[in-house]
Amino acid sequence: MAERENLARLSILALQQRRQGLTQLLPPLSEVLRGSLMERYLTCGNPDFKCARGERHGPVWYLSVTLDQSRRLGSTVHADQVAQVRQWIANYHRVKDHLEKISDINRELLRRAKKQTKTQTRNRKRRP
Repeated sequence: MAERENLARLSILALQQRRQGLTQLLPPLSEVLRGSLMERYLTCGNPDFKCARGERHGPVWYLSVTLDQSRRLGSTVHADQVAQVRQWIANYHRVKDHLEKISDINRELLRRAKKQTKTQTRNRKRRP
């Protein structure tokens, strides 16, 4: 919230430059993934396996994505893909964070444009 208040103190040029800088910091959008990666250990129920003695099978990596309040989609992730999936999830969070900041800047620029238009309209009405 404090950052949003600080935007009011910046010049229009500074806001535009900050917005441009944020767009350049965005990771490649083809490398973005929304979801949660979970490490799970499972029991299979076979009395002859180690899981019957308390040593669970795993890790099994699981990607979970919430679609809406009542639906969740999940799939297993192969161990050699875990690093890539983690990076893509981190990229998603960076994109989301940067888009919020860009939106804040755009709202500030719109607010100023509206204020400028009102000022110009008032000045035209005052002239003889």
